[in-house]
Amino acid sequence: MAPAVGVVLGIAALAFLYATLKPPDKAAGNCPAASGALAARLAPLARGDAAAVAVASDPRAAMPLAFERADGSKTTLADFRGRAVLLNVWATWCVPCRAEMPALDRLQAEKGGKDFEVVAVNVDTARLERRGAFLDGIGVKALARYADPSGDAFETLRKDGKALGLPVSLLIDKDGCEVAAVAGALKWDSADAAALIGALKGG
Repeated sequence: MAPAVGVVLGIAALAFLYATLKPPDKAAGNCPAASGALAARLAPLARGDAAAVAVASDPRAAMPLAFERADGSKTTLADFRGRAVLLNVWATWCVPCRAEMPALDRLQAEKGGKDFEVVAVNVDTARLERRGAFLDGIGVKALARYADPSGDAFETLRKDGKALGLPVSLLIDKDGCEVAAVAGALKWDSADAAALIGALKGG
């Protein structure tokens, strides 16, 4: 057997072994099969007031976005692993964000807990004192005050085609996999959104 042929056959054999021995619970998007099953359950619920939600056909690991807590300490999406997350990226100059934020606050007040959190991340990069005044002015009480004054989170989402504008939201399951996304504001306190979030939490 020629050496080159032997190398080709060896590579083919390794590829076959990888295909047959890789963990069976992993979906193509590097997420557990459970994430794909959850996405399948979410898809028919993206209707009515939640019709703008784009459910992933092949969930993938959420991007490693980093941001700050209210006290200035650092955190990342990975720190929320083990509970479902609605990640919302917003800015004080964004008019639709102002309209959407009270509904997100009500959703957090009603559904938030050890198994789910609305993670609303402000991405203002200037006049940062506006953030608190903005949230106080519209009566936000339940949401934790996360922020990314570097703007890196928005830029990462923009490069991924997710953030062509603001607000933008991602639904992330307990395994840290992105199962759905929304470009623009949504009525998060509607019955349709509640059904979607209920399924996300249950997944």
